[in-house]
Amino acid sequence: MLIFAVLLVLMPFLFWQSTWFGRPLDDQQMAEYLAAEDKPRKIQHALAQIGDRMVGGDTSVRRWYPEVVRLAGHPMAEIRITAAWVMGQQAGVPEFHATLLQLLGDRNPMVRRNAALALVRHGDDSGRAELLAMLQPYAVKATAAGTLQHRLQPANTVNPGTLLARLQQGGEVLEVRSPVPGTVKRWVAGNLQTVVPGDVLVEISPSPEMVWEALRALVLVGQPEDLELVNRYASGVPEMPARIALQAAETIRAIRTRQPE
Repeated sequence: MLIFAVLLVLMPFLFWQSTWFGRPLDDQQMAEYLAAEDKPRKIQHALAQIGDRMVGGDTSVRRWYPEVVRLAGHPMAEIRITAAWVMGQQAGVPEFHATLLQLLGDRNPMVRRNAALALVRHGDDSGRAELLAMLQPYAVKATAAGTLQHRLQPANTVNPGTLLARLQQGGEVLEVRSPVPGTVKRWVAGNLQTVVPGDVLVEISPSPEMVWEALRALVLVGQPEDLELVNRYASGVPEMPARIALQAAETIRAIRTRQPE
């Protein structure tokens, strides 16, 4: 009974230790974690630590900058997403700037979004189109042919990786997962409908967090032609918290202030 009680306390602690990125790493651990190709959570932990130390003004992490750039090309999207965030924590690093510009063309929308947000911190508006896309529904498209089987309903909340539907392809079943956070806005393709690659299956309305970050970035890089889209949020959107309307109003003021007389 005593052993069981100890395990009952110890197991959640060990799980927390293995998943929490706030645990400090010394230089030896940092090197080991960054090189742990078979353990992506360790790589993310090390990247998160580098970002936190950048924010804290620790210049010693410069030795790891080449590793951050290398990991921005990692085959796992989650690592590229984290690397893009890290490169936004320190403006003025040429290799970060150049890598972020490349990531704007990444196949994963969350990588592109983090790159666009990070570029704003580098004083670059190259990701403005991606910022505007963050304010609009995201169209999930079929990557294969098959019979669509809905799993979720409109208004259901989703996160990156949430299972949206399945595609029946002969005897094979393929999963359709959301690449972005938000809520299911509407199904474009009907349940049990046959689809082909490129068909839009479902639209995902943006999450409040994505809208918030995009509006904040547009304070700095937004243009007059963006006002119509931003104003939709300033007028109030039912599923969005009140802070979104306030931020949208601030974004509109900032854009108008930058307009030439």
